[in-house]
Amino acid sequence: MASGSGPVSALWTEINRCGQNGDFTRALKAVNKILHENRDDVTALRCKIVCLIQNGSFKEALNFINTHSKSLTSDMIGFEKAYCEYRLNRVEQALKTIQGIPEQTDKLKELYGQVLYRLERYDECLAVYKDLIRNSQDDYEEERKTNLSAVLAAQSTWENTLPEDLGLLESSYELCYNAACCLIGQGQLSQAMQKLQKAEELCRKSLAEDSDVTEEDIDAELAIIHSQMAYVMQLQGRTEDALQLYNQVIKLKPSDVGLLAVTANNIITINKDQNVFDSKKKVKLTSADGVEHKLAKKQLQAIEINKALLAMYTNQADQCNKLLASLQTQNPGHPRPVLIQVAQLCREKQHNKAIELLQRFSDKHPESASGIKLTMAQLYVTQGHVTKACDILKSIEEFKYKPGMISALITMYTHEEDIDSAIDVFTQAIQYYQSEKPGSAILLSLVREAANYKLKYGRKKEATTDLEQLWKQNTNDVHTLAQLISAYSLVDQDKAKALSKHLPSPDTMSFNVDVDELENSHGATYIRKKAAKVVGESQPKEQGPEDVKKKKKKKKGKLPKIYDPSSTPDPERWLPMRERSYYRGKKKGKKKEQIGRGTQGATSGASAELDASKTVSSPPTSPRPGSGIGTSTSNVVPPRQQKPAAAAAARKKAPQKKKKGGKGGW
Repeated sequence: MASGSGPVSALWTEINRCGQNGDFTRALKAVNKILHENRDDVTALRCKIVCLIQNGSFKEALNFINTHSKSLTSDMIGFEKAYCEYRLNRVEQALKTIQGIPEQTDKLKELYGQVLYRLERYDECLAVYKDLIRNSQDDYEEERKTNLSAVLAAQSTWENTLPEDLGLLESSYELCYNAACCLIGQGQLSQAMQKLQKAEELCRKSLAEDSDVTEEDIDAELAIIHSQMAYVMQLQGRTEDALQLYNQVIKLKPSDVGLLAVTANNIITINKDQNVFDSKKKVKLTSADGVEHKLAKKQLQAIEINKALLAMYTNQADQCNKLLASLQTQNPGHPRPVLIQVAQLCREKQHNKAIELLQRFSDKHPESASGIKLTMAQLYVTQGHVTKACDILKSIEEFKYKPGMISALITMYTHEEDIDSAIDVFTQAIQYYQSEKPGSAILLSLVREAANYKLKYGRKKEATTDLEQLWKQNTNDVHTLAQLISAYSLVDQDKAKALSKHLPSPDTMSFNVDVDELENSHGATYIRKKAAKVVGESQPKEQGPEDVKKKKKKKKGKLPKIYDPSSTPDPERWLPMRERSYYRGKKKGKKKEQIGRGTQGATSGASAELDASKTVSSPPTSPRPGSGIGTSTSNVVPPRQQKPAAAAAARKKAPQKKKKGGKGGW
């Protein structure tokens, strides 16, 4: 041992020097030499693990830890093991390793916070970072505040919760960017855009101070800010500006595969069912290696849904069904994959199968039944089953008494001429609001609409109850009182007379309007003309017999010379020749017999058959005057088959130029 102490001491000196210089490759070689001499040296084992981690060999380091688990206990090497598992994306295993370590140091808490963030357990992660900032004093406070703001942004974006105001100063562009993400999650897009612009300025200033940073490096760092700006523009409806900024980010080819995937996915959502070839190129960026470890679960789910939609629009039914099956396996209760599958079935004209699929999903997942049943009702309406659609809509308890739902049901029942069912919808809705929201504006509106509906369809006796309720709410409403009196006049005249006493007197209703001035005004649609008076106008004299004009005798029309009164006139004589049933049409493409053609001395074999002078004269096909219509079916000309209206219209109309299709939305 004494002879070997000198070389081992020199090796430790070299390891110390390489560690300070950051040359962990040489340090690893020195550690291996030490372990070659003493394989159970705990210090050398730990040094080798550190060297492997610093060189990025996380898998080798983890295998080395597991191999020497007897010598290296969890309290000695637990942090390094958890860190290797975290870097190898084995987040669940890293969490178990951290929870099994008895002593919770600051660096272990930092790693614990990162693991919780990756697992999307944001409430626990927030508590860890609060504790770290409160109980630690070192140079990493700015980084911890940045991570804390990232947790708040994630809560606002993915959990739709109002983030806690922790008073974090926006002193760096990372903090400013995370604050903008919080505002986006709350829907405050204008304020978010201002924060992103401020983050861009801070980023340029901070990176411009470093002389080693090039303009390309600054653009690469700004890529995530620009992509978020484009997302805000897209939410604001500025799709052209957003698309231009997205493409700029794609052209930079950033090293962050998560950023590339999100940007490409957002471009696909802008393209929708247009520009499919560009979408096919962009969808490849969403499938890069490591994307699943960079994005949240909802982001990955949105990307997969958009892939399925793109496959549906490009008529790749098998690929679409494969993606949807994977989505349903990952999240069985999510309604979006089922809706896309229904859309695919409708494209294949399988509407009944689509309705059955929606019904099964609705029965299995009642928490998502509202949107599913709305889709079922839409499919029933498309097929013409309006009553079934009404039954489906009435079964949605969440929307049953919403004004929009009541209006839709009334419209659909009226279309089916089912007035009784429409009145039942009004009655149930009025009873609900009388018990839940008595005296509310929506209740009065429903009662008024119900009364008007009943009056419109002759249910005056039923309308009187609603009109009385309205009039009692406001006895000064003359219009409602007039409607009530009109309804009672056909049902109970005594009641109508009693109510008519409440009408205002004619004196109070006179407005001192000059009718002549009103009719002669510029806005009058009809002007009464007064007859002009003629001076010295004498009364008309009685007409004598000589003043009566003699009636002219009407001359009889001349008949044609060939007119035969015993013959039956043609019943189609008033129709144009082309529309008559016996019109043969013009013979096109048949040339007259060409005489003198061919070789000399040749005679046509069919000339004798075509010589009319050598054949026995056949009776004419059309009836002669006075002979009546013939009864032989062999001489009847078959009616000319008419072309479809579309073909006739296409022949008559001049060709039109094709319109270029505009860019549609997704």
